Amino acid sequence: MNTLVRATARCLRSGAAVWSGSARFLASVPLKDLGELVKKDKVVVFMKGTPAQPMCGFSNAVVQILRMHGVDHYAAYNVLEDQDLREGVKVFSNWPTIPQVYFNGEFVGGCDILLQMHQNGDLVEELKKLGIRSALQDTEKEAK
Repeated sequence: MNTLVRATARCLRSGAAVWSGSARFLASVPLKDLGELVKKDKVVVFMKGTPAQPMCGFSNAVVQILRMHGVDHYAAYNVLEDQDLREGVKVFSNWPTIPQVYFNGEFVGGCDILLQMHQNGDLVEELKKLGIRSALQDTEKEAK
């Protein structure tokens, strides 16, 4: 518990819980609204910390993968700010770990799933379904 309190305090002291770039943050979300919350944006990430200051390696990996694909506009919710949100999202998705990624309201998975999708090319296709062109497609064109 002390670790959680210290991490949250560091996050709040750094000002990371405010608007940063294109990602949006909420301090507290009623559990009944999680279904609505994951549908609000094309890409939603529940993570430890913020995209500007991830508080764990797995959350950082998700941010880096999205950044590599040029996904700059997404909702990011810092679960360290709200214990109810942290536990509620795990129940909602039936997935025990954070971070959690949603595309168009559908649960995609955690860091391991997103990394696998990135490595095998599925992420480019899934982003295309969302109307998001992966920056990696442009990189591949330039290399040819």
